[in-house]
Amino acid sequence: MEDMKPGETMKAGEMQHAPGMDMPAGDHAMHMDMAQDSGMAMSGMSHALSRNLPMSRNGSGTSWHPDQTPMYMWMQHKGPWMLMYHGAAYARYTSQNFNNRNRRGHDNAFDGPNWAMAMAQREVGARGLLNLSLMVSLDPLTETNGGYPLLFQTGESYKGQPLIDRQHPHDLISGLSASYTHAVNDDVDLSLYLGYPGEPAIGPVAFMHRISAMPNPDAPLSHHWTDATHITFGVATVGVRYKQFKLEGSNFTGREPDQYRYDFDRPRADSWAGRLNWNPTGSLALQVSRAFIKSPEDLHPEENVTRTTASVLHSSSWGERHYLASALVWGLNEGTGHHAEHAVLAETNLTLGRPTFYGRYEFVQKDSEELEFYSAGSTDNLVSSVYNINALTLGASYRLTSLGGARGPELSVGGQLTGYFIPNALQVSPYGGATYAGPGYGKLPLSASVYLRLTAPWMSMKGMSAKGMGNMKM
Repeated sequence: MEDMKPGETMKAGEMQHAPGMDMPAGDHAMHMDMAQDSGMAMSGMSHALSRNLPMSRNGSGTSWHPDQTPMYMWMQHKGPWMLMYHGAAYARYTSQNFNNRNRRGHDNAFDGPNWAMAMAQREVGARGLLNLSLMVSLDPLTETNGGYPLLFQTGESYKGQPLIDRQHPHDLISGLSASYTHAVNDDVDLSLYLGYPGEPAIGPVAFMHRISAMPNPDAPLSHHWTDATHITFGVATVGVRYKQFKLEGSNFTGREPDQYRYDFDRPRADSWAGRLNWNPTGSLALQVSRAFIKSPEDLHPEENVTRTTASVLHSSSWGERHYLASALVWGLNEGTGHHAEHAVLAETNLTLGRPTFYGRYEFVQKDSEELEFYSAGSTDNLVSSVYNINALTLGASYRLTSLGGARGPELSVGGQLTGYFIPNALQVSPYGGATYAGPGYGKLPLSASVYLRLTAPWMSMKGMSAKGMGNMKM
């Protein structure tokens, strides 16, 4: 490798083939012992959709993380292919609205949210990159009766009724995609991504894959304002990257997955989305996106949604297993015949070796129809309202051990408490809607969870530091 001039930085493609690079393992959150994995070479360890970007920028679908994002996975080379595996599984007890017994939303459950993902990629010729991806979830087995209890959650349906105060399970096949990227030069990529199911260019990295959300077993209440399209049966996305910017456009199926979680839903090329990504530094990833989603809800096929999102993801690491990852996300749903509804999410994950401390704040606007909760009029003359819901979650977890050795899955124990700050109208008895008539939620609803969590191991990649990646010229 030629000597670099002062102020010059190294591109990811140069890192892949640079000999003699040996930086401290703690510089980047990927724990990989190159001596142990002797069959692994630096060659091919690039982003899923670019030969000239770092692997740490991989998000969900075609989205971007900050370059300094920690990674938890297994990796190996098989001939020209680089293979990656990662995932998470919880064994949990959750109690919703436990301080308001006999009120709406009071529920308890033992459950186990989970997902696993496998990726394979290889270089094609001098400028091409092929990536194949599979994501599966056993939620259909572990999350019965339409999903797990989650206060004020809405979205999708089960047995002809809307899911309210429950988070729907994910499909057995949650992702099956292929992408091809052609590098015009080091600064310009052209990419095509196809998924059935896949994720269109809407919103930030989906919550299941955000490091800032990793310790929290619950889906955000703003899920259907920002990243609910991460499982879409039929997606085609084209993208153009220029240095640190990427512009994308998607054609996809607007209808959300149905309650039958073991099959493949019919694709419909009826919805559109566009997204602009920008990573100004190694610690930041920004995006804005807008989408027209045709008939997302099975129970209301006549209603369409225009969704707008913006987000800032931040990640920085120092030392071994010490990092801070945060997200600030805004979403806006404008539905046919509905009020415009906003959602804001702020979450953070501070990991200091074995202990992790995390939090999530959400502000979400949900109307009477979504919650089936009408606070005025009567059942014959319902008056729709928009309710402002605030939720604050604080939690902590502790990494206990690695099962089966240093490269085995990591076992952690954790717990969290969520408080909901809601208007008085939601606390008292409503008139009820089509599926609900009964007491309100009560004062200051509280929810709590305790859990065990298994994840793929944390990895550090020798020869590529967060500082080096954060300073790359792209």
